[in-house]
Amino acid sequence: MSGTEKGAARKGAARKGAARKGGSPRRVDVWTFVTLGGFVLVAVFLVYPLADVFRYSFTDKATGAASLSNWKEFLSKAYYLRAFSHSMFVAVATTLLSLLFGIPLAFFTTRYKIRGSSLLNTLAVMALLSPPFIGAYSWITMLGRNGFLRLALVSIGIQLPPIYGPLGIILADSLQYFPFISLMTAGALTTIDRSLEEASENLGASSFRTFFRVTLPLVIPSVTGGALIAFMMSLSNFGTPMIIGGNYLVLPTLAYNLFTSEIAERPGMASTVSLILMLCAAGIIALQQWASSRRKYASMLVNRPIQKRLKGLSSVLAHLVCYVIVGFSTLPLAVIVFFSFRKTKGPVFAPGFGLDSYRQIFFDVPKTVMNSLLYSFLAVILIATIGTLLGFIIARRRTLAVKVLDPLLMVPYIVPGTVLGIGYIVAFNKKPIFLVGTAIIIVMTYFIRRLPYSVRSASSILKQIDPALEEAGINLGSPPGRTFRTVTLPLMKAGIISGAIMSWVTSMNELSASLLLYVGKTMTMPIKVYLSVLDGFFGTASAMSTILLFVTGLALYLVNRWTGKSGESIVTVA
Repeated sequence: MSGTEKGAARKGAARKGAARKGGSPRRVDVWTFVTLGGFVLVAVFLVYPLADVFRYSFTDKATGAASLSNWKEFLSKAYYLRAFSHSMFVAVATTLLSLLFGIPLAFFTTRYKIRGSSLLNTLAVMALLSPPFIGAYSWITMLGRNGFLRLALVSIGIQLPPIYGPLGIILADSLQYFPFISLMTAGALTTIDRSLEEASENLGASSFRTFFRVTLPLVIPSVTGGALIAFMMSLSNFGTPMIIGGNYLVLPTLAYNLFTSEIAERPGMASTVSLILMLCAAGIIALQQWASSRRKYASMLVNRPIQKRLKGLSSVLAHLVCYVIVGFSTLPLAVIVFFSFRKTKGPVFAPGFGLDSYRQIFFDVPKTVMNSLLYSFLAVILIATIGTLLGFIIARRRTLAVKVLDPLLMVPYIVPGTVLGIGYIVAFNKKPIFLVGTAIIIVMTYFIRRLPYSVRSASSILKQIDPALEEAGINLGSPPGRTFRTVTLPLMKAGIISGAIMSWVTSMNELSASLLLYVGKTMTMPIKVYLSVLDGFFGTASAMSTILLFVTGLALYLVNRWTGKSGESIVTVA
């Protein structure tokens, strides 16, 4: 489009804006109906279920009258307060250990030439995107009561503490969530003006002192952002503590246990714990936004840091640190794949290798595999379609209604899966909408949980597209819907597809909400893995976990290939 055409388009838009300011109402078009549809969607599948959770939290279980009895019980019983303190301890410890892993990895891979650094980043993202419960199950295989690694160490006189409980949860969570910190920190480290660090070294400061006094303070917003995400993910994680936690209760597992025990009555305590989880998550999000706004640095990006080549012992130590960190994070994945090819006799592994576990999956439970593929595919169609449309109005139509809708669409981001599952059972197990026991309720759970990522991704892409292109089409007589379809949508295609792929794989791996919502005919692969671990069928669990890992790796490869990007951008979409 020439400069003259762009100028005409802007003038046309300005005249329309002036006319609206003069008092004429905005014309009803397709985007008005999209906005209305967004409110209906939020009201039915988010506000309505969560309102029931809120209502039951303040309802007496016996009488049904409004009451604070559930909150009084929670605050007065050591059993509940202990679960809360356990959650805080695990989340804080996970965050600190993730910082210990993430910051050195980010620094060494961005500032020094580390052989295979691209592979290291890919493996770290792979570990991050894999189902959380897979890592927990793998550590049981290695360090459980009869784990092969524990038995090997015992044979040489080394005794390790039990893996069940807080140690196992923290270890599994840290090795999965540290890439949030490493990737966000690495992105910030590449934008620092290196003249600041050079000035410090020229004044006599050592490299160690320069890092802590100059470099680290400059990337604090990214470090704290990644750390707070790791904290929130650990706080709301259900699968890992359920599998490896033993009797060590945390809030998500407490909410699940309470709900299953209150299934025939009003879920007052389960709703109360769920509400506390939501408040904690909301507090973390607010803290993250506050921390990221504390310090802001802008750079002209004309004096970027350059990667140096280390020699001798320094090079060996830097490579060792990077490979050990990523190696430990991907070790559980390698163990899972290895055991999936072991021969089995029922629940027992036999000597040698074979495809026994895979045969059992595809002959005994093929519907479970198909359910996972079908449900996640249907959810992604909804996510990509509706998320793109809502992302457009968020970016382009800043009306009062859109300003109200925008934060509402982000609410699923702070709702743990366990909480949403409880809300859906309570809300959709009665008229006027009865969905419990159907595939629809699982598909809608996948959809509503991943919708915020699609909306935010679409709106971010649109910020890079000049609105004059759309305005020119409208001024030439094209309706807004056709303009979006023929002009805007093709420009957004790469981001939409990459976001859809990552939404698909994360939906495939979802456990916390679907574990509450499934019935026999709607079982998915993550649920089957979880139940197989509990029943001792580790071969079946390994084979299904390997399939999920393959899907995750394929999705990561496709996104990298399609967008040419990896690292922070992919993690943000996921």
